[in-house]
Amino acid sequence: MTDSFRDRIDTFGRELTPDLLGGTSMMMAGMFEGMDPQTVEEVDIAYGPDPRHRLDVYHQQNLKDAPVFVFVHGGGFIMGDKRSEQGPFYRNVGDFAARHGWIGVVPTYRLAPAHPWPAGPEDINRVVEWIRDRVAEYGGDPGRIVLSGQSAGAVHVASYIAHSEFHVAPRGGVRGALLMSGLYDTVVGPPNDNHRAYYGADEAKYAEANCLPGLLATQVPLCFTVSEFDPEAFQREAARTVGAWGQAKGAYPEMHYLLGHNHLTPSQSLGTPVKDVEALVADFV
Repeated sequence: MTDSFRDRIDTFGRELTPDLLGGTSMMMAGMFEGMDPQTVEEVDIAYGPDPRHRLDVYHQQNLKDAPVFVFVHGGGFIMGDKRSEQGPFYRNVGDFAARHGWIGVVPTYRLAPAHPWPAGPEDINRVVEWIRDRVAEYGGDPGRIVLSGQSAGAVHVASYIAHSEFHVAPRGGVRGALLMSGLYDTVVGPPNDNHRAYYGADEAKYAEANCLPGLLATQVPLCFTVSEFDPEAFQREAARTVGAWGQAKGAYPEMHYLLGHNHLTPSQSLGTPVKDVEALVADFV
């Protein structure tokens, strides 16, 4: 992390405005160093019946029993995709996994309001089931799946981990989960329009979707991140998660404070000269 990178990110502010979203993505796309020529992409593989039940697989040749790294994109529950026509996102994440000798899996999923809770963990269930059935064909180990997600994607991964009724196998059939800037406690704070689109208008029912109790109870290794320039809601959520973890376990969770990053840059920095998140993810996997 350099001072010049941090200063440029600081100019976008913290709130998820069009200037921050567009400006950050344009900046990070310009920094992308390109796909590894040895990386093989296999795109738009169906993992379920919906048109958005599609995933891309990234790998290099001659793998055997490789870890499987899954990245679930954000978008506030109502938008987003696994692949952008305007930049390398999130091919960059799949290529990052392939460069490390893993299998990268980047899915998309159904969106609210047409598909409200619990569509997210249902779709993660389908992704994990597909991987367990098919990833050996690519040289991956179905017993070494690590889930990750950013923003709404982190919430969907957390929902899958926290609610065992969606698990395809004990402990979800996964070895770990990396959660970047998510909102996990559905019963704290007033919901915004995106939350209402996904969780519904009846706030009395939000408790059944709450991830935090299940995250505190799970035996799946977890890694959390929050960014220096995340909006206040995500900063508060990270603090609540740390506090609840400390009360429940008498310990501190693996929570990383990403200096110089904003809401988008942790995943968008993979494959750029900004290597701090690459090192963090590689160490966790």
